[in-house]
Amino acid sequence: MIVSMTGFGDAVAEKDGTHYAVEIRSLNNRYFKAAVKLPDTVSGLEPELETLLREKLGRGSVTFILKMRSDSAEAAYKINTEALRAYIDQLRTIMQADGTLKLDIGPMLTLPGVCQQPRDDTDELQLHGPIIRELTVKAIAKLNGMRKREGKALCIDLIKNIKLIAGHLLEIEKRAPQVIHEYHKRLLQRVNQLTQKAELNIDEQVLMKEVAVFAERADISEEIQRLTSHLEAFENACTDAEHSGRKLDFITQEMLREANTIASKANDADIGRRVVDIKGAIDRLKEQVQNVE
Repeated sequence: MIVSMTGFGDAVAEKDGTHYAVEIRSLNNRYFKAAVKLPDTVSGLEPELETLLREKLGRGSVTFILKMRSDSAEAAYKINTEALRAYIDQLRTIMQADGTLKLDIGPMLTLPGVCQQPRDDTDELQLHGPIIRELTVKAIAKLNGMRKREGKALCIDLIKNIKLIAGHLLEIEKRAPQVIHEYHKRLLQRVNQLTQKAELNIDEQVLMKEVAVFAERADISEEIQRLTSHLEAFENACTDAEHSGRKLDFITQEMLREANTIASKANDADIGRRVVDIKGAIDRLKEQVQNVE
């Protein structure tokens, strides 16, 4: 069964005073494209997570968001007292020269080197990496579940349009021989009218040759057969394979090609109207398969 490229999955957890929330969204895209958004402290996980997303999701435009919030005392930034003291000493020298200046510790905490992270990046990756990976796998599974459900609904709608095209094609196949018969009838009537006025005789063989030329030029049996084959291939791809979006897109292009040829060769108003309906259904297929993985 086909799989949609549209989906959403999330997973949350809390461990040792840190809250984790992973969200993954996917939209249709011709190729795989990932946007991984992580807190700076665990940004080193980006290549690993992008590889995991690529392996599990195939193609699509994927957005991965990780949010972390720590309520533990260990999450507090450490004050570099030596750096802060050095800043204060320099400011006191300036204050002695200008007695109106006052020392405010608050803004000084934002100076470079005063506040430092409680751990380096290596510690952060070792601490948070395992649970982030676990939540990512869970969110991907949830997203894939949604993509499969969306794909099932999409498949039902695609098959509906395939049946619609097949119905019109069956009527065209029934109508095609009648087009030749009606052309023969109109040609004979026209020839009879002309010969009666001019008192001329037209060889029946010449008339039949003209009808044969028209029949050859208007023969759409091969196009009908190929389009029928494309419909069967499309339906099989919908029900038998998960990753068939590109194949379905190619088949719809071939279907449209055959429909255009039928319209140009048939030279019949009724067939032309049915081809218009067929092309409308093919356009809907082309639009829908853009969301198939």
